[in-house]
Amino acid sequence: MTDPDDARLMGAALALAQRGVGLTRPNPPVGCVLVSDSRTIGRGWTRPGGRPHAEAVALAQAGAAARGATAYVTLEPCAHISARGPACADGLVAAGIARVVIAAGDPDPRTNGQGVARLRAAGIAVAEGVRAAEAEAILAGFLTRLRYGRPHVTLKLAVSLDGAVAMASGQSQWITGARARAHGHLERARADIILVGGGTWRADAPRLDVRLAGLETRAPERAVMSRAPPTGACRHFGGPAALAACTDADLILAEGGAGLAASLLAADMVDRLLLYRAPIIIGGRGLGDIGLADLAEAHSRWAALPIVALGVDRLETYTRIR
Repeated sequence: MTDPDDARLMGAALALAQRGVGLTRPNPPVGCVLVSDSRTIGRGWTRPGGRPHAEAVALAQAGAAARGATAYVTLEPCAHISARGPACADGLVAAGIARVVIAAGDPDPRTNGQGVARLRAAGIAVAEGVRAAEAEAILAGFLTRLRYGRPHVTLKLAVSLDGAVAMASGQSQWITGARARAHGHLERARADIILVGGGTWRADAPRLDVRLAGLETRAPERAVMSRAPPTGACRHFGGPAALAACTDADLILAEGGAGLAASLLAADMVDRLLLYRAPIIIGGRGLGDIGLADLAEAHSRWAALPIVALGVDRLETYTRIR
């Protein structure tokens, strides 16, 4: 059973979970808020490296006041004990939490419903699925790894109104304005690996860092996808299959160029598409062949999210329907 305030308070937990994106691997970024008598008594999010978990941080902050409180958690509390820490479901029970509101279920077989079952067995009321879609978007890297056994891939493209990613000459700096490029740097700060194609690496010598004040240290690992290993300090993937086999990263941001984008789309490895669309027409280069045999295959593949204005440019976000 849900309360009218559940969605609002879960929003606070979701905002906390956002703080951990790109920092908590191998654990998921989770947020937790503890509320008692309409007052927030504890707040927590998963810390860098995955421990302590969000629930543990919030419970430690609340102390004895946690007894009888409601916990808002963006992911089902874990049910397994590891060498790195106790199970969060047990921690909530021991603290005397009266009610737990959960956004998304945890598909990890070590938890997968067992966290909820443990809470209910202890007499705790549980509400599930509150703002689940938003929680799953934050947990995308973790969930893609569990469901498909590979990293979650975001493809970022700066395009003109006519869909070109570069001029006929190959020039692509800069299609979009400063605000759109700054947003792109924010996306970099949330990724484990930033990926470009061999042509982009050789032609542009991109820095692939984060140039936002206060986030400079959040630059992800640099990588290149190409047939031959590139020169320079970066990681090499020979193709989409090698990227899918990557086991030490959950969030990949692919930035360019057209060849890389086409190969990832042809391999159906793009989970999220960011189109930074500028109000210009350049009549240049598009992506080329992405492996579709018939136009009908292109339909019903992508779900559109709300468009965001970034100065004169527009950010169009799409998620793969699977």
